Amino acid sequence: MKKLFGTDGIRGEAGVFPLDAPTIEVIGYSLAGRLREKLGRLPLIVIGRDTRESGEWIEQALTAGASRAGAEVRSAEVISTPGVAFLARSLTADAGVVLSASHNPFHDNGIKIFAPSGRKLDGETERLIERDVFESPTDRPSTITMRPSEAGNEAEVLKTRYLDFLANEIGKNLSLDGLRIVVDCANGAASKTAPQLFHQLGATVTAINSKPDGRNINLDCGSLHTESLQKEVLKHRAALGIALDGDADRSLFVDANGQLANGDATLWVLAKYFRDQGRLNENTVVATVMSNIGLELALKSQGIKLVRTDVGDKYVLEELLQTGASLGGEQSGHIIFPELSLAGDGLITTLCLLRAMIVEGKPLHDLTAGFHTFPQILLNVKVKEKRPFDEVAAIRKAASHIETQLGSRGRLLLRYSGTESLARVMIEGESQDAIEAQAQELAETIREALGH
Repeated sequence: MKKLFGTDGIRGEAGVFPLDAPTIEVIGYSLAGRLREKLGRLPLIVIGRDTRESGEWIEQALTAGASRAGAEVRSAEVISTPGVAFLARSLTADAGVVLSASHNPFHDNGIKIFAPSGRKLDGETERLIERDVFESPTDRPSTITMRPSEAGNEAEVLKTRYLDFLANEIGKNLSLDGLRIVVDCANGAASKTAPQLFHQLGATVTAINSKPDGRNINLDCGSLHTESLQKEVLKHRAALGIALDGDADRSLFVDANGQLANGDATLWVLAKYFRDQGRLNENTVVATVMSNIGLELALKSQGIKLVRTDVGDKYVLEELLQTGASLGGEQSGHIIFPELSLAGDGLITTLCLLRAMIVEGKPLHDLTAGFHTFPQILLNVKVKEKRPFDEVAAIRKAASHIETQLGSRGRLLLRYSGTESLARVMIEGESQDAIEAQAQELAETIREALGH
């Protein structure tokens, strides 16, 4: 059977299968029906969306399908992905649904479903929903009628509930008085919430890219494009710049010198802070295979262990829960604190970083000292087959030779793309020239063995 769900829900171009209105109605109907079968009662679903122009009609389509199956649907309207995860947990809902394509451009959208715990929907239910979609008639018409949102006051109540959680629980006893902050909202879901949160805690806030128009989400702004934020931090002499993405589940930072701190740098700062506070469980940080070896070596110098997972916050969370570790994340700025939330939350990450800066009495630039990003190169090689690399003698020999050359001060990651006929060669080391030559050599070996 074909798959609809990837590692981050269903994602694609809005209006095109499976994100056309009739299919979305089936997804809503199936989700509510499957929950009803499991629970033995009518389910409660909480829903939210980012600022894409397609979000409202997608929400109406999904709500129509879920309501037809008997579900009660409560809408927070525009709210972040972790905001929906929080509401699903705090309202004891049976599922939370986010309509967002995260950092993708406006013409894309997606459906991400959370369990009440804040974890993403289980694979078994995903497969059942996929079956329902592919077994439904292909010529089914949409039954939705576009109308103004009826959520109104309830949506504001739900958003306030989330904001109060951030300010009064995560930000408890955190005073930002006298602190100047610039926040790039990516014209996304946190365009109102983020400035309001930091202002409420006492900061002087300059918000940029906080006027969404349905089409400017992530457009040359946010966590993928930090250049304007870096300039604004210097212009306003701010202590910190915060770059969110469209659904605000990740955050990158800019220090007072205008230098960017990515997710690896954030993990470095918070790992030391958590350790000093007695909160770094298992003395371990969880990251993915894409985190720079510089993070691994820096943590090792502090006696902290780094455990790596496959790419994806889903795998980071699984490892966190399995090991009992309290801090993990991705280079992209998606950080997870399982004791606070099982969903990555750019605003929670920011509050934790601000607390570390204030408790330590140091600017971000000083806190990131000791972490050095090693040069990295990534090459993609077209292949005709995806044989295990270890089974190809020439590739195995070339990779082994490079790993010997790199020693403990470098890293080779060789893997296939999950969606394309590509082999990915990633090498990190102390010399850019050396790793480029090594990567080209290995790429040519792969091309000769698998690319003809």
